[in-house]
Amino acid sequence: MTLAIVNIVSLGFQTMVYMTRLIIPLYAAELGASTAGIGLLTASYALLPLFFSVSAGKIVDRVGNRLPTLLGLLGLCAGLALPFFFSSLWSLCLSQLIVGIAYIFINVPLQNILGQTATPQNRDHYFGVFSMFVALAGVIGPAVGGYIGEHLSYSSVFLAAVIAGLIPFAAACRIPKAANGPKKAVQNETSSLSLLKAPSLRKALLSSALVLYSRDIFVAYFPLIAVNFGLSPSAIGWIIAIQGITMMAVRFLLDKLTGSFGRNQVLFGSILVAGFSFLFVPLTDHVFLLGLISAVMGAGLGCGQPLSMTTAFNASPPSRTGEVLGLRLATNRLSQFLAPMLFGLIGTWAGIVSIFYVSGAFLVGGAFFTKTKSAGVIAVKK
Repeated sequence: MTLAIVNIVSLGFQTMVYMTRLIIPLYAAELGASTAGIGLLTASYALLPLFFSVSAGKIVDRVGNRLPTLLGLLGLCAGLALPFFFSSLWSLCLSQLIVGIAYIFINVPLQNILGQTATPQNRDHYFGVFSMFVALAGVIGPAVGGYIGEHLSYSSVFLAAVIAGLIPFAAACRIPKAANGPKKAVQNETSSLSLLKAPSLRKALLSSALVLYSRDIFVAYFPLIAVNFGLSPSAIGWIIAIQGITMMAVRFLLDKLTGSFGRNQVLFGSILVAGFSFLFVPLTDHVFLLGLISAVMGAGLGCGQPLSMTTAFNASPPSRTGEVLGLRLATNRLSQFLAPMLFGLIGTWAGIVSIFYVSGAFLVGGAFFTKTKSAGVIAVKK
């Protein structure tokens, strides 16, 4: 029952986020934002989580999972409501700041419940199913958001997302109060950065950052290049949704892939595939070919998230699982904060097309840095 609740909450709140993600660059461009300005807007989503993700993980370790999840969902609804009531760039920016911090107070406890409910033997499966629901949200959200944005208005998408938030909030109310059992603080525990001594955790954080930043770059800048190609918002939404479909589909094969080739090789190959897919995006303006490229990219990105979550949790001290998951989110947000600003400047200087070439090169190169030998759990000093 707990696993079902976690996946319902995840599907609901991720759908809310994905409904609005492809609309944000289009709405910002309509309001007069430049390519660099859209990069800053995209980066604002990651600013607060960059500093508070680890603290959020520590809070989850101490107070349990339900309260942070409920407060995060309330914050998410508040943040998404702003662009509906105030049609301006500052409201979009403030919205992304609030959504970013709310997101970590939902995602960390949900992942923490999964990790502590699962055994080491079925943890890959649990996180794979969880990521599959995230991918399903990546199908529903862009498709619905694209149609609402095209046939009603961009601001209406944010209102629809807030209304949709009633479902995950109702489900989150059923998370048991002691789902993970609030923990006592560990005496003289080491700093969060000392956790990075484990090579397996470093690899998990790097691979997770590569996957998340590349997904964000695609969602932020593909709508802009697609508009230049003459595609409608609904067509753009479906191309992004196709990526979510393959991200979801590949997770059905994840157990067999890791069993046959090993987690490290699957992770390496998946990032390589995503990187080469980025390089092909600017080479065609045909909607079906763009959909195919998006699908192949999704197959690559679809393996990275669950594998990095499992690796991070397996490398965690038992009393600091929430903290490690928070550290993983902080690393993700660092890449999501720096990458949009960097690529926004590149896009302003060399054109939007250059963003996909440089991002693809980053992914291909980064894939080789993830090939490290795994290590065990970090010891906790008493």
